[in-house]
Amino acid sequence: MSFTGYVFDPRFSYYLQLSFARGDLDWNGLDESIQNTSPNIVRDAMIFYRPAKNWQVALGQGKLPGNRQRVVSSGSLQFFDRSPVNTAFTLDRDFGFFVQYLWRIKPDVLVFYKGAVTSGEGRNSISSNSGLSYTGRIEILPFGEFTLGGDYFEGDIARENTPKLSIGMGSQYNDLAVRSQGQLGRDLYQARSLYALLFDVLCKYQGWALSSEYIQKQSILSPVTVNQAGLIRDVLVGSGVNTQLSYCFRSSWEIAGRYSVVVPDKAIQARTNTVEEFGLGVTNYFMKHKTKAQFNIFRRKEKNIVRNSENNFLYFVLQLEAGI
Repeated sequence: MSFTGYVFDPRFSYYLQLSFARGDLDWNGLDESIQNTSPNIVRDAMIFYRPAKNWQVALGQGKLPGNRQRVVSSGSLQFFDRSPVNTAFTLDRDFGFFVQYLWRIKPDVLVFYKGAVTSGEGRNSISSNSGLSYTGRIEILPFGEFTLGGDYFEGDIARENTPKLSIGMGSQYNDLAVRSQGQLGRDLYQARSLYALLFDVLCKYQGWALSSEYIQKQSILSPVTVNQAGLIRDVLVGSGVNTQLSYCFRSSWEIAGRYSVVVPDKAIQARTNTVEEFGLGVTNYFMKHKTKAQFNIFRRKEKNIVRNSENNFLYFVLQLEAGI
């Protein structure tokens, strides 16, 4: 459930998003944390101020300017869910100060600068140490804006008349992170400072859409943390690539393919599997992303390189979505 609007003056606006489904609450054993000890009903709570046409600043809790697929709304995906790369390495949400600036070099050449200084502990944290998280991102659109904001929904359902391209680069330094995925995951036994590098590219033209993103996350010190009882809890470090290719017909039917691979760092490979996933999808858009029917088939392989063990999964998903 989301609310948006402005207060007194259109330059001052707000956005509030609440979640009630269990999966949206980050409330299960894998997310157990002393940082937030109750279900996370509040997902976004942001106040925005636009002092000039190309500037926007914000304060509150919201999505960090990280990998593109995470910033794309879950209702604007061409598969039923985001990729394993996003699951492992996304920056997700945090509380703090956000800023965005648009530099229009030429009428059809745009550069977006996005940054955030945040607490580093993730959603609805009730405590924080002295470390902060610093996130920055640049997006270059050399051929102008996408139709209907198409650089932030998947698939070329707008069927761009001219080629459109967006190149994104970003990084984050999370000083003294206390959770295994930075803003997500279980509590570490010792704080670790983490850094992440993110690169992505998106191009669309006449129904074709190609998107690819690479994420690398590392720990400054050893990613292995140990408590007094000898129990181990790792920082989830490593790298991953996700690539999706699709074609949307004039009839609003779309076919799409996905390939994802996640490779954990050598220091944690004994306890963390390499993941490789292939996916195929067919979608019928009745009212763009608002109302659609999706059928997906995935083949997933999880392999432990150290133990030389492997598990394979084949699964199907049928999703009907109706937005209000």
